[in-house]
Amino acid sequence: MAHQSLRFSQGVEAPVAEVFRAFTRATGLREWLCDAALADAHVGGRLYVWWHSGYYATGEFTALEPGEGLSFSWRGKGEPESTEVRVRLEEVDGGTQVALEHAGLGAGPEWQAMREQVANGWRSGLENLASVLETGEDQRAVRRPMLGITVAEFNADVAAKLGVPVTEGCRLDGTIEGMGAQRAGLRKDDVIVALSGKDASTWPAMTNALQGLKAGDTVIVDFYRGKERRSVPMVLSHRPMPEVPATPAALAEAVRKIHEEGNQEIGRCFEGVTEAEASRQPVLGEWSALEVVAHFIAEER
Repeated sequence: MAHQSLRFSQGVEAPVAEVFRAFTRATGLREWLCDAALADAHVGGRLYVWWHSGYYATGEFTALEPGEGLSFSWRGKGEPESTEVRVRLEEVDGGTQVALEHAGLGAGPEWQAMREQVANGWRSGLENLASVLETGEDQRAVRRPMLGITVAEFNADVAAKLGVPVTEGCRLDGTIEGMGAQRAGLRKDDVIVALSGKDASTWPAMTNALQGLKAGDTVIVDFYRGKERRSVPMVLSHRPMPEVPATPAALAEAVRKIHEEGNQEIGRCFEGVTEAEASRQPVLGEWSALEVVAHFIAEER
């Protein structure tokens, strides 16, 4: 069978050693490429990368040359056979030029989807590698789209009160200042049912409708305002990114202030509340206030 190779190139304003670590450490791989990873960085050591989409790939390191490059085998979920990824690193003006080749791809129609997935994955991944190492920004988060809405309960009773002729949809509790929904003219009690022709009548459906889109893209929002069905274009918003302090000491102080404000707010929530009241479950099976706080403590630890 004839095989094909896909080749990619990316400049990164970071030392070669940092780029090499990003390819050979599990924490580094998670920062720019995948959602979970295992990496045993020696020749013959295993490699595993996984994404929330359910796709994963396994392999092993076949070459490791610090300062120059590396290679590893690659067998993705549902793929016909194993392939190989070769990475060459070249120092250029204090930065790194990355040349990546994904070799051994089949030429037949059964490989078509994989070839497209490989091409899209490495292009966006290498671009994100540069962003993470140069600015600290993970483009997967920065470009993740937001509508800028808060959602309220919606059922047949609420639909009847609002005069909406459907009983499934995402009812807006409000919009966030300056974000896409507000700019598009949406308001409280509008009921979204579709985004660019895709079902958005539940929160999971809306999430699915946003798959493959990024901040700055435009979608057509279909919604009900009372009994009237309307459609408006909406530009998806960027996620607000916090300003990260430049030094460890400044970062520690910023985190301390956030925790102090949070602790004060929790304290205000419990003012005048007895132990018995805080321990009571609102509904059988739901957490009490104390159980919620215990969850916060466990998560922080």
